[in-house]
Amino acid sequence: MTTTYEKRRPRPTATELAREVGSVIADLPRFATAPLVRSWHQRWGATDHEVGAEMPGDELITEVASVATRAITIDAPPEAVWPWLVQIGCLKAGFYANDLLDNLGHPSAREILPEFQHLEIGQWVPMSPNPSDTTAFRVAGFETNRWLLWQQPLSTWSWKLTELPGGRTRVVTRLRAHLDWSHKTVSVFSLLLLELGDFPMMRRMLLGIRQRAEAASSGRAP
Repeated sequence: MTTTYEKRRPRPTATELAREVGSVIADLPRFATAPLVRSWHQRWGATDHEVGAEMPGDELITEVASVATRAITIDAPPEAVWPWLVQIGCLKAGFYANDLLDNLGHPSAREILPEFQHLEIGQWVPMSPNPSDTTAFRVAGFETNRWLLWQQPLSTWSWKLTELPGGRTRVVTRLRAHLDWSHKTVSVFSLLLLELGDFPMMRRMLLGIRQRAEAASSGRAP
């Protein structure tokens, strides 16, 4: 089944592909050294208070192998940031990160896509073209412009938006993951993603959201 996003832009141009390859090459040192700086990158951008504060869904996964809380300040109000979160997903708007790795080479959207702005509990947040309970998240809860929670059987991914003075937004995101070693192949793959891929791609994702939201809020092209 061809998705709406695939119909809109089936493949990257040569320029876009070169840019995607360049972003992966630029992040190679971060992929390689992520395990060495785990205690730093698992709280990248976050304050002590944000790391210790409760986030939506914390109670759902109690035995965790990894907890990462990251944060960024965006010079745009929450209502200008929220739509970029709602449309996230493989072959939807993408993840605003390393498109070559997480969006099958399809460039992440640089505009709000109305066809992906509907949000409801149980909705897929696809990580691959064919979402399933083991390969994708589902929307587990949300409060518009305030917080958003995605859940898998073994992990949660939450977002919290706090309005700051001057029309800015503080975005905090937390990933909590449990590894089920009764399924060794899946657990090893998940561990490699958490150790090597999580930080570089999460960092680029937060920067991508900030770039897009700030540009759209000010009327500039991202």
